[in-house]
Amino acid sequence: MKMRAAVLHEQGRARPFADSRPMTIEELDIEGPRADEVLIEMVAAGLCHSDLSTLQGHRLRRLPTVLGHEGGGIVREVGPGVGEIKVGDHVVLGPVLACGECRDCLTGHPALCTASQAAKSHGTMLDGTSRLSWDGREIFHTSGVSCFAEYSVASRFSLVVIDPDLPLAESALFGCAVMTGVGAVVNTARVPAGAAIAVVGLGGVGLSAILGGTLAGAEKIVAVDVHDEKLSLAREIGATHSFRASDENCAEAVRELTDGGVDFAFEMSGVTRGMKTAYDLLRRGGVMVTASLPSAAEEFAFNAYDLVSGEKTVRGCYMGSCVPKRDIPRFLRMYKRGRLPVEKLMSAMITLDDVNLGFDHLAEGRMARQVIGFIGG
Repeated sequence: MKMRAAVLHEQGRARPFADSRPMTIEELDIEGPRADEVLIEMVAAGLCHSDLSTLQGHRLRRLPTVLGHEGGGIVREVGPGVGEIKVGDHVVLGPVLACGECRDCLTGHPALCTASQAAKSHGTMLDGTSRLSWDGREIFHTSGVSCFAEYSVASRFSLVVIDPDLPLAESALFGCAVMTGVGAVVNTARVPAGAAIAVVGLGGVGLSAILGGTLAGAEKIVAVDVHDEKLSLAREIGATHSFRASDENCAEAVRELTDGGVDFAFEMSGVTRGMKTAYDLLRRGGVMVTASLPSAAEEFAFNAYDLVSGEKTVRGCYMGSCVPKRDIPRFLRMYKRGRLPVEKLMSAMITLDDVNLGFDHLAEGRMARQVIGFIGG
């Protein structure tokens, strides 16, 4: 079957991407689903900082590839062995490409699936092959999803069936941004009611962490970013205080506000200096959780004496420590009740043809979440 898709041919091209065009819109061939796979007609796909890092060359991929790992669509075909998903189901897709059988999957950590790491690194599905091609040339997958396209073939473990009455454009954000940001607060950190938290970096994931703080009942929710527009949005959705990260006395002001520092600092900026900022906001005994993915070549340093004498914790968080089939439905139920106003995170709806320009806007840091809308989904 033929479909249009955004194909990345070269990483590291200069901005503006609208001029250098790292992604071109091509007509690809997509093979139907094999065992344990599903063919989805895409309705919406979110632009994520992880995709931007790939464009910039900070995260190496096998090329050419189709990006996109957060989306919503409608099932059009199911492969052998797929019994719980039906043609016509509405689904949310995410980058948790789990095998369902390894130790990590069986112990409730599908995002850490050992089998999927090899497939992700090789740009293939779990069986080591691709479903995408262009003029007979193999095209690689991104996280087993590749949803910057009119159709996606994905593992049944990479998607969750949702209520068909829910808007797919907003539901798509639950595949990565909401799952990661809210999950970091309620799963990874398990923030108790009454705690003081800070969120550094207010993209789609960081703003979702602000929403997670309100869900958890945090008493003080401090938003930290360099853009006033995002700080204003953070206050609108639940932040009790906001500070510009570029202000020289930012850390001191937060520590004064919180009587010595926050209990939990969530780093969502995507840069290592954001980790330093988040660590500096902690009180003694505090926990820093980082869910962003800076360049693989970068390192984060902290004072070892301070770590021990202050009994602080630095913890990584991948995909909000979520089990998608457990967490996406419960987060969506909270969204339906008005407790997760995810619609406020949507900065713009764009077309597939505008994907390069969309990443220019994302790189400028002023957009929370842009969503590609597909006609006819």
